[in-house]
Amino acid sequence: MRSIRPLLAAAGLVSALALTATACGPGEDKAADKPAASAAGADNGADAALPADLADKLKEHGVDLDEWKNGEWKNWEKDKWLREAKDFVNPVIEGLWKPERMTTAKAPAKTLSAGDLSGDQDVTDPEPRPVQALEEKKPYHKHAAPVGKVFFDAPEGSMVCSATVVKDPKNPGRSNLVWTAGHCVHAGQAGGWYRNIAFVPAYNDKGKSPAALENAQPQEIAPYGVYWADWVATSGEWIDQGGPTGGTGAPYDYAVMHVKPERGSKSLEETVGAALDVDFEAPEARSIGTMGAWGYPAAPPYNGAIMHKCLDRPGRLSIAPGTPTMWRIGCTMTGGSSGGGWFVKQPGGKTVLVSNTSIGPVTSGWLAGPRLDRGAQQIYTMMSDKFAGQ
Repeated sequence: MRSIRPLLAAAGLVSALALTATACGPGEDKAADKPAASAAGADNGADAALPADLADKLKEHGVDLDEWKNGEWKNWEKDKWLREAKDFVNPVIEGLWKPERMTTAKAPAKTLSAGDLSGDQDVTDPEPRPVQALEEKKPYHKHAAPVGKVFFDAPEGSMVCSATVVKDPKNPGRSNLVWTAGHCVHAGQAGGWYRNIAFVPAYNDKGKSPAALENAQPQEIAPYGVYWADWVATSGEWIDQGGPTGGTGAPYDYAVMHVKPERGSKSLEETVGAALDVDFEAPEARSIGTMGAWGYPAAPPYNGAIMHKCLDRPGRLSIAPGTPTMWRIGCTMTGGSSGGGWFVKQPGGKTVLVSNTSIGPVTSGWLAGPRLDRGAQQIYTMMSDKFAGQ
């Protein structure tokens, strides 16, 4: 099976998400000042490193900043591939993510075979019926403004995932936080941090075909610009246990990115006009009528250019004894939708993020995502605290 990895309330969920759209269209932020090359901070509890500290940070690992930007980042030798939480570095290489490079990036190949589903069947519900993914309405910034696409480089080449702009409690109204999957930022137990990680909100805003994108203007492909991750955090369980098929790290397959614009200085939330709250206390699956997953599926039969969504009543999936039970919904989205947010509408009417796409079967048909528990909340809180007031 392939990993990448509902029905009465569906209309309400879609309209609620649409309400998060910005009141002004993309491209209206006139800020033109360019930030200096930026990198991550030191340890999880430390202050974020200033851009001026980047060269020293890289030198700790025997890396020259200029050499890195000129291609040293392509060196994936084991001793050069940083993997510990405190070692994340992601220098901005301005202009690297050109439109043509974005359109040729591939979905990470993560699969889950039927034999891997050896968990406690007492907490695994029957496999859901496939739910056909629907194209999101266009332009995306009016209907799903917080949703976007993640680009990164791995040993296999340029890759893509999906992600969501989320609120930052310590920077209300000015969030630069993005929620995605752990396997979209870190290779898990067999590797380290991916490189050149960038986020493009409302990618391909008008939903043009791949052929039409070849002649599209940059602002049509990246309407709000490109945002580089200057710090990323994922779970220790994903780093230690995550594997090519998700492995026992799948229930912990989540990550939070802090991003900076490649050009300009305005916060991501201010620029996009929207961000979602994260709910770490979602009720049991049987208490949720509808859960929706959004993303940019890139593996066949999809092409990665069009935003899609699936709406279904969630069930439960257990990967292995002793690991948290995951959410599961019927959905035909494929690789590339990994990391995309899962949303529910709370009783008060607010749409919140409760999970992200992690795994799914080779034949397509369903998706599973982690339940966001205390560990996920600690990462989220740490990221907010780390950049408080910035």
